This record gives sequence, C-alpha cells and structure tokens, in this order.
Amino acid sequence: MNYGFWEKLRRPFFVLAPMADVTDAAFRKIIVECGRPDVFYTEFISADGLVSAGRERLIKDLVYTDAEHPIVAQFFGSKPENFFKCAQLARELGFDGVDINMGCPDRKVVKQGAGIGLLKTPELAQEIITAAKEGAGSLPVSVKTRLGYANIDLEWMRTLLETKIPVLAVHGRTMKEMSKVPVHWDAISEAASIAKAYGTLVIGNGDVLSREDGISKAREFNLDGIMVGRGIFQNPWLFDSKINPETVSISERLSLLLKHTVYFKELWGDFKSFNLMKKFYKIYVSGWDGAKDLRTQLMNTKDENEVGEIIRKYLRGL
Repeated sequence: MNYGFWEKLRRPFFVLAPMADVTDAAFRKIIVECGRPDVFYTEFISADGLVSAGRERLIKDLVYTDAEHPIVAQFFGSKPENFFKCAQLARELGFDGVDINMGCPDRKVVKQGAGIGLLKTPELAQEIITAAKEGAGSLPVSVKTRLGYANIDLEWMRTLLETKIPVLAVHGRTMKEMSKVPVHWDAISEAASIAKAYGTLVIGNGDVLSREDGISKAREFNLDGIMVGRGIFQNPWLFDSKINPETVSISERLSLLLKHTVYFKELWGDFKSFNLMKKFYKIYVSGWDGAKDLRTQLMNTKDENEVGEIIRKYLRGL
C-alpha cells in the first residue's frame, strides 16, 4: 500500500475539502495565513477538460504555493485514460498526492457518469483508480465519495477498498440526501471499520464546524482524519487551535478581506467573474453592529478597486 505523505501525519489530521469556486489558490493562501490544515486539496478539476482544448483555462486550478504542502490534486471524470494523464500531470507539477472525486452529487457531473455517478458502474470506478495509480507513479492515490446513491451502500465502499487505496474520504450522506439531512456518522464509522481490514485510512466529512468537534468525532467514530468543507465559511481560523475567532478584530478581518480580494484578482484576472469573490465576504463581515450594511455595500461592488475604497473608508471610521 502506497501511503506516501499520509502515513507521516499525526492523527487525527485535518483536511480542507475540495470545493468548486471556493478552494482555489487565492483562498488557500488566506487559509495558510489564518492557520493551515494538515492537508490541502485543490478544487475538483475535470480530467476530460485537462486533456482537451480547455487545458489552458483549467491548468490555473492547479496553481499552488510551497506553503501548501502537502497538497493533493483532485480530478473528476469517467475515462480511465484521462485519469492516467492527469495523474501524470500532478506528479510533474510536484503535487503530493492525487484524489479521485467519486462523490460529487451535481446533476451535470452525475449525468456524465462521474462523481457519485460512478457507483452505477463499479468496474469502471476500479479501472479509473488503477489508471490513476499507474499515472501517479510514487504519489498516493485516494478517493473521496459519499455513503451511497439513493441509500447507504457499504458494498460501494468495499468496491473502492478492493483497489487498495491508502485513503478514503467519506461524506456522510447519500447523493439524494445532498446536504438536507444530518450526517450519518454511524455509517461513516461502519465504513471505517470495513476499511481497517484493508489497511485504508478513513477521513470523515460533513458539517464539522470546529476543530474540537472534529477531534471529538474522529475519536468517537474511529477515524484517522476529518475533512472540513462549509465550516470554513463560518470560521477561516478553524484549523488553528490557538485562535479564537471572536477575538479577531474588525480591522484584522477587513484587512484579510482586502488581501483575499487582491489574491483573487491576481490569480484570475478576467478569467472568472468578480461576483464569485463576493461569496466570501460573509466570512469576514459578520458579527458586529453595522456589518450587514457594510456587506451590502460590498455586494454591490464591481471590482477590487471599489472594494478597497469602501474598506479603507470604513477602517478610517473605526
């Protein structure tokens, strides 16, 4: 079993989840400054797109800094040959691992037989893992998935584990449940028990909102690691046990917002709509009198220059 960097991590380890239009290089730089997790993932990236004419656009999703190691490149798709090529690319670019997204519930992704849609074609799922391993060489290849399609399906876990993957990340809901029901931590624990027999490390994922909660769940459900997704929107300092977000000053929050906005513009320029940056503003602008009004102003901005003007004016008035 090729564990790579994973076996060197102290348990339980924490991972920042791959989220589309969220965990790009700009946001990850902010998380490094706020208090980094043990492992970073890229956004999930189309394997088909990377080996097509869309490569020039998608290659920017694979930008990272030295401060982010260990970092894992995550790909989605349904063609083994493309996973082979993408895993090769990840190795050439200096990533520490490769992850296969077999959990995305987005209809467009599932319709192409990717994400959790691969549950419907278990043999193909295994072929994809094998191809990725061949392309990754010495890099460890892991998988992120959900508990099932319409119902909890532990046989799906066994299908993946038979390929001897070193790490399995499990989001504790089915595809049909999306994020509408509480996380099935007991079922994640069952998957972890099965995985132990294969020697696979298991990461639990779903609605963890604090480091303390993550440690507690890892211990209670016998998990090696915890993956944090939407919880980072409520607290970007979540991974640093020494920082209480309630003690972070307004000026520090707004300075971080400005820095993030600049990072976003430097990374994406006109490649991505500036409106995508606005989803982050609630992270920094909340929890004090006047925050809502300031956030409303920021949501009406057209570019980073307007954001800078509003923030600097607000800071002068503090």
